[in-house]
Amino acid sequence: IDPVIEINKNFNSILSYIVSVFFSKGIDETLSYEIAMLPGMTQLFSLLKIEEALKYGDYDAIVLDMPASGEALRYLYFPKLAGSIGRKLTGFTGVFSGFAKMFQPFSGFSTSQSNLPPSNVLLNELDLLSRLESLSKSITDSSITSLRLVANPDTFSIENAKRALMSANLYGINVDLVIINKIMPKESSDSYFANWSRFQNNKVEEAKSNFYPLPIREAKLYDRELRGIDMLRENASLIFENEDSSNIFYTGKVFEFVQEGSGLRMKLKVPFTDKDDFEIIRYGEQLSIKVRGPTGYVINVIPLPAATIGMKLERSKLVKDELDIFFER
Repeated sequence: IDPVIEINKNFNSILSYIVSVFFSKGIDETLSYEIAMLPGMTQLFSLLKIEEALKYGDYDAIVLDMPASGEALRYLYFPKLAGSIGRKLTGFTGVFSGFAKMFQPFSGFSTSQSNLPPSNVLLNELDLLSRLESLSKSITDSSITSLRLVANPDTFSIENAKRALMSANLYGINVDLVIINKIMPKESSDSYFANWSRFQNNKVEEAKSNFYPLPIREAKLYDRELRGIDMLRENASLIFENEDSSNIFYTGKVFEFVQEGSGLRMKLKVPFTDKDDFEIIRYGEQLSIKVRGPTGYVINVIPLPAATIGMKLERSKLVKDELDIFFER
């Protein structure tokens, strides 16, 4: 998928109109394009190829490789956010350029009837909202769609994957599998590589706790770049063995959020413990959970959603294998 081609095909008229408005206000044309391209838009139009493939039905399975970011996922909710506003298409190019309304008192952007965008722009946006609505229904249907997280056995990569897991759960997308990639062989006689191998092995074990109860699969580090049909088949065989890779290996939410009055209840499954032998500490946008396992304590650092900003950790309790945490304003 070439995202530039997809943007030109799906978004060009809307993008050009937004740029023309910025340009008319004295903003450099190149900078206008940068401002008009909202974060995650290139990934969004890659996602829209799924909707296109589903419409024509000519596929066995659809696999889309995406960066570990929740940026594009939030656009799946634009049709719901737009509601009747998006479909009436009043104001400044509907929802996609609605962020400009925030700057109206300062910038002089006008949303009067005389400044409505051309009809082709409005029709393009209406079609885009309709396609996003269809795509959202398909991606959040756990019987046909799942998200798989791929992480290297290092702290940075695993933390990114945990943030992606949190975003997917918030957006209602099923995550069925985590693959820890590029694991070095354990039998190295070189002390340098042996140390790295031990470090990676610890990270793999840590990931099993961090992503509980999701299944974890491991993929080795090859001595050359993984490319070509033969190598891909070998890698798939090592990861999935005799199983069908298109199976859905897990259904359910790892994190669950329930709004209760002015507070927010967070539920998550924790491994190895069935009693209140745990410790929870909040550090800014993260939650550190320490639970006792059969071989000692296991620590899991969990990213928190933006909704908890301004909230304090009020109380927590363990019910069977599920940790119940309540945040209050």
